[in-house]
Amino acid sequence: MNDTPRTPEPTAESIHRTPTARLQARNITVGYGDKVILENLDVSIPDGEFTVIVGPNACGKSTLLRALARMLPTTTGAVHLDDTPISDTPPKDVARRLSLLPQSPHAPDGILVEDLIGRGRYPHQGMFRQWSASDQQAVEQAMSRANVTDLADRFVAELSGGQRQRVWIALVLAQQTPIVLLDEPTTYLDITHQIEVLNLARNLQREGVTIVAVLHELTLAFRYATNLIMMKEGQIVGSGPVTDLVTPDLIHDVYNLNCDLITDPHSGRPIVVPVDQN
Repeated sequence: MNDTPRTPEPTAESIHRTPTARLQARNITVGYGDKVILENLDVSIPDGEFTVIVGPNACGKSTLLRALARMLPTTTGAVHLDDTPISDTPPKDVARRLSLLPQSPHAPDGILVEDLIGRGRYPHQGMFRQWSASDQQAVEQAMSRANVTDLADRFVAELSGGQRQRVWIALVLAQQTPIVLLDEPTTYLDITHQIEVLNLARNLQREGVTIVAVLHELTLAFRYATNLIMMKEGQIVGSGPVTDLVTPDLIHDVYNLNCDLITDPHSGRPIVVPVDQN
C-alpha cells in the first residue's frame, strides 16, 4: 500500500493568476495648479477587461483617465505603459498603443466627418509610410462599427450632439489601439445609442481590446463592467468584479444614497433602487 500523500487536483482558486496590466499608475499625485485631485493613487488596469470607473461628480474619475492617457502630468509617482513611464515614451508610440475619447472634444472648423475620422490614422503614418489602402479600410470599418457611414460627407459642425459623439468614437476605433479610454462616451446619446455604444465597447473587449470607461449611469456601468473601479474624493474605495464589490453600504458610503439592490433579470447584475428618505 502506498501511503504517499496524494497531490490534490488544482482548483479554480489554486490556478488563478494575477491578471497582467500593461497600464498602471503607481503612487501618482495629479491636480490642476495648486489643487490636488488625486494623491498617492495606485491603480492597475487589467488587460483584456472592460473596466468602468464610477463615482460622484468631481471625485477624480476624468482626472484619472487623463493621467492614464498622459494628458495630465503627475507631480509624484508615474503612469507606466508596458513597464515604461508613459512620460518617457514618444507621443506617437503612445498613440499606437493607447487611444482616448475625452469629454467634449473639439473638431477643426470646416472638416468633414470622414476626414476627421481619418486623423485617427495619424500615429500609423511616417516619413516612409503615407496614406494606404489599409488606412482607408480602417476608417471605413470604424465608420461602419460606429454607425456613421451615412455621415461621411457631412460637415462635423452640422451634426447633432449624438451624431458627433459617434463620429468621435469612430475616430478612436480608426486608431486601432489595444487600449481604449472612453471618458463618458454616452454623453449626448439617447438610451438606444447608449446601448449601441456600450455594446460596441463590449464587443471590442471580447476581441481582446482593453477598455476603460468613465460612466455615470450605475445600471449601465454594472451591466457592462467586467472590472469596476469606484472612486470617492480622489481615492479608489473599491475595485473588482461588480457582483463581489457592490453593496448598499458601499453605495451609501460613496454616494450618500440609501438604496436597495435588485438583480437585473437579464444580466444578473445589480440595479440600484433609491429608497425614499422622507
